[in-house]
Amino acid sequence: MAEISASMVMDLRQRTGLGMMECKKALTEAGGDLAKAEELLRIKSGARASKAAARVAAEGVVGAYLAADGKSGAMVEVNCETDFVARNEDFARFARDLAQVIAEKNPADVAALAALPLAGGTVEAARQALVQKLGENISLRRFDRFATAGALAQYLHGGGRIGVTIDWSGGDAAIGKDIAMHVAASAAPGAVRPVAVARADVAPEVIDKERAIFTAQAAESGKPADIVAKMVEGRINKFLAEVTLLGQPFVKNPDETVEKYLKGKGAAVHAFTLYVVGEGIEKRKDDFAAEVAAMAKA
Repeated sequence: MAEISASMVMDLRQRTGLGMMECKKALTEAGGDLAKAEELLRIKSGARASKAAARVAAEGVVGAYLAADGKSGAMVEVNCETDFVARNEDFARFARDLAQVIAEKNPADVAALAALPLAGGTVEAARQALVQKLGENISLRRFDRFATAGALAQYLHGGGRIGVTIDWSGGDAAIGKDIAMHVAASAAPGAVRPVAVARADVAPEVIDKERAIFTAQAAESGKPADIVAKMVEGRINKFLAEVTLLGQPFVKNPDETVEKYLKGKGAAVHAFTLYVVGEGIEKRKDDFAAEVAAMAKA
C-alpha cells in the first residue's frame, strides 16, 4: 500500500477544498494516485451536493456591487444552510462576484444568471463547486439590478444579513449612506419598515384596507359620523407617516423626519430596496427529543 504523506493530503485538500480526513481516505482508496483521489472526491462530493439540494437554505448573505460612477449596481441574496458557511469568505466572495455579474450583464432572472460566465466557467458551475467545497445547499434566491441618472448608495449590515440600495440625488455623498443605514435599521425587531418612499407611492388597496379597519374601530366609539370621519383620517395620516420613508423619524436624529433631513440637505430619495436574508423562508425545526424517542421505540 502506498504511503500517504501529509503533503499529499494537503495538496489534495488545496485542489478540492475538502476536509483533511476526506482527502486522506480518498488517497488511501486510490492507492496514493492524486488524480484518481481527486476524481473519487469529485464523485463523492457530487453525490453530497445532490443530497444537499433537498435541504433548506435559510441562512446566507446579501452580495452588493456598485459601479465606479455610482450610477449602476446590483444586490443578490445567496442562501446556505448554516451561519457558519454564511461567514465563509469563499461564500461571501461568490455573492459579491454575482452582484457584479448582475450589474454588468443584466440577466432576466435567476435561470439566466446561472448560465452567465464566471471564474472560467458558468455561475452554476461555480455554485456547484462551492456546494462541493462547503458541503451545504447553496441557492440563488433573488436579485435586483439598479441604474439611475442620479446616484446609488449601498449599505450592508450584520455581516451581510441585511442589504440596502438607495436611489437618490442632490447633497453630498454621505446622505445616501445615511438613508441606507436608516432603512437597514427599520429591519430591527419592533421597528416599522417603510413600504414606499412617499405617501403618494403607497398602494391604494393598502390604504383602503387600513381605512376600513379604522372606520370599524371608530364606529364602535358611538361618536357622531363627522367625528368618526376625523378620527379615521387622523389614524390614516399616522399610518402613512409610519410606513413611508419620508414620514419616519430619522434614525440618526429622531427629532426630525427623513423628509426634513433631506430638505435640509437639498437632497431627494427616489427609491429604495431592502433585503433581509432568509425572510419568508420556512426554516426547518428539528425535534431531536422526538427523533431519539422514535429511534428507541424502533
